[in-house]
Amino acid sequence: MGWRLSAGTIFEINPAGQLTTLYSFCAQTNCADGQTPFAALVQGRNGDLYGEAEAGGTFGFGTVFEITLQGKLTTLFRFDGTDGSVPVGGLIQAADGDFYGVTAEGGNRGMGTVFRITPGGHLAGFYSFCSLTNCADGEDPQGPLVQGTDNNFYGVTIHGGSGIGTVYQITPTGSLTSLCFCGDGVYPFSGLLQATNGTFYGTTDAGGSGYGTIFSLSTGLGPFVSFVRNPARVGQEFGILGQGFTGTTNVSLNGTAAPFTVKSDTLIVATVPPGATTGYVTVTTTTGMLNSNVQFHVIR
Repeated sequence: MGWRLSAGTIFEINPAGQLTTLYSFCAQTNCADGQTPFAALVQGRNGDLYGEAEAGGTFGFGTVFEITLQGKLTTLFRFDGTDGSVPVGGLIQAADGDFYGVTAEGGNRGMGTVFRITPGGHLAGFYSFCSLTNCADGEDPQGPLVQGTDNNFYGVTIHGGSGIGTVYQITPTGSLTSLCFCGDGVYPFSGLLQATNGTFYGTTDAGGSGYGTIFSLSTGLGPFVSFVRNPARVGQEFGILGQGFTGTTNVSLNGTAAPFTVKSDTLIVATVPPGATTGYVTVTTTTGMLNSNVQFHVIR
């Protein structure tokens, strides 16, 4: 009974603080539905939530699941160790509609993987770390991936490379490139963020003065805009983050002009206009046009 109680839950909590347990893991024999969901959930384009359990499943190596907002859980994939083990980084739904994530262990060499899974639960490919001599490509990825504005994915491993972790780029088809991690940090755990200036930022668990660092890495990608809120309905406001917004002359959503107010040089508040459809947002500034890194979804 104690094992079942420690298997983890998915919960909903409203603004008033009322909590509802949507699902308790290990509800199936031998925890075939998974246990210990460590990473955050992500909402898919269909409105359902997607996540990972770092253990359980048919083989005990973790699962990928989908759960409705009403609490109906479907196990989409069960890792068997050869394709990955201990998925801890969380999922992202990429521009192509598939989900991408990492496992801290497993794969061909036992040092972790980057994997791709379709919304229907088909494993569409994976990369096994430590494929290069002396694990020059890294090992033990734990932070989530981020999709850059070049449509490639960027992530970190806490070991490998020169022994203190790596930053890597991987294409949707699984071609990995190790990027130089030459700073004063050690063991990057938490993944990367691409800021609206195009640069990637991250943290290390140790190094520097001994207590960790914050680092930046430029790969030559240009500036873009992102959203405070996405999606929204016609008539609802949404925030746009970027830089150089002072003097902005136009905001358009998939080609439809949107009413907007410039709040600061880095924030615009726009309204979803009538007739707008899902698509990319373009902001026309005094120095040029900035495009969003992802599509803005208009709720019907």
